[in-house]
Amino acid sequence: MAKAKILIIEDDEDIRALEVFNLKQEGWKIYEAESAEIGLEQIKTSVPDLVLLDLMLPGISGLDFCRKLKSMDDYKAIPIIMVSAKGEEADIVSGLELGADDYVSKPFRPRELVARVRAALRRKNDSVPADDQILRISGLEIHPGRHEVHYNSKKVDLTFTEFRILQIMAQRPGWVFTRYQLVDIIRGDDYPVTDRSVDVQIVGLRKKLGKAEKFIETVRGVGYRFKSN
Repeated sequence: MAKAKILIIEDDEDIRALEVFNLKQEGWKIYEAESAEIGLEQIKTSVPDLVLLDLMLPGISGLDFCRKLKSMDDYKAIPIIMVSAKGEEADIVSGLELGADDYVSKPFRPRELVARVRAALRRKNDSVPADDQILRISGLEIHPGRHEVHYNSKKVDLTFTEFRILQIMAQRPGWVFTRYQLVDIIRGDDYPVTDRSVDVQIVGLRKKLGKAEKFIETVRGVGYRFKSN
C-alpha cells in the first residue's frame, strides 16, 4: 500500500495542494489533474490505484466522470472517493449509485482523508472474502466469492461498501446493527465516521435493491437490521 498511485482530480489549487501534501506523507505516489478531461487522459497513461474526485468540476462534472470511468472495462475497478461540499447530499447518493466507493465532505480533516484513502486501498487489495458461503433468502442471493447479488434472478449492482453492509446484516437476520458497528466491521476501528455517512450508504443500497429494500429495516434511534420475513 505504501507505493500506491493516487490520482487527485480537483480544480481548486489550494485544496489540491492540501490533498497532495497529506497523501504524500503516507508514501503514496500522487498524480494531479485540474479537470476530469485531464484526469481521464492521465488514467490512460498510468492507471492509478485510487481516484480522489471533486464533484464540482469545470467541463465534465465529477458525476459524469464517475459514470464514464465505471463504464470502461479496463478502469471500472479503480476505487473512487468523492470530495463534496456540504449540502450536496443528492450528488453523493448519485455518485455512490454510479459505483463510487466513498466520500469526504469539505472542509475535511486531513487525518480523515488519509484514513478513508487507506481504507479504500485496503479493501481493493483484500482479495479474500470474509465468508464464501452463498446466502439465499426469499429470492435474494448473495455470493461473497463473486461479489454478486441477485434478486429474483436479476443482478443488483452494488459498490463494495453496499455489498458488505448487505452481506453482514444478512448473515445475522433479526440482529440490530448500530451505525458504528457496521463501520467497524467494514472498515476497521480507525475509520472516522458520522451517523450520516452510514445513512447515505443505506439510502443508496435500498434504491438499488428496489423491491428487495424490504429486507433492510430501520430501527429508530439504534441502527439497522435484516428482516428476512
